[in-house]
Amino acid sequence: AAGVALGGLDMWLTELFGWSPFGTMSHGKPDHECLLPLEKVKPIRYEKPDGVLTFDKLSSVFLSNTNHEEDQPVHLQVRDMGLQKASEHDVYGGPSQRYCPAGVYEWVEGEGGVRFQINAQNCVHCKTCDIKDPNQNITWTTPEGGGGP
Repeated sequence: AAGVALGGLDMWLTELFGWSPFGTMSHGKPDHECLLPLEKVKPIRYEKPDGVLTFDKLSSVFLSNTNHEEDQPVHLQVRDMGLQKASEHDVYGGPSQRYCPAGVYEWVEGEGGVRFQINAQNCVHCKTCDIKDPNQNITWTTPEGGGGP
């Protein structure tokens, strides 16, 4: 009960006066503006998941119990695939395949070069793609049927 009261106090003081006694931090700019081009960053090498403390993405998606019907429309919309390739892949190195916690996005090598693949059935509805995409080119929409976690 005390947590609810303190949360309400924090919310209303922040809303009415733009100030919080608990020190709510502001970021200053949208998250998608914080991404750096690939040429300015050093790759991070992660160890393979050990199955005890760290887990692979697909096992974690399975445990979320997310369920999408196979014939439902894709709820992740890319406005301009050309922009996705020219910027998200070529400039930023395809961060969507790393920032998505469920492995929804992949850049797949094929005959005609690299293509953007969306595995929407894995989506856990976190909306990270809607927030983090450098061009705001991916739009998360509500999936039909309410099959999320």
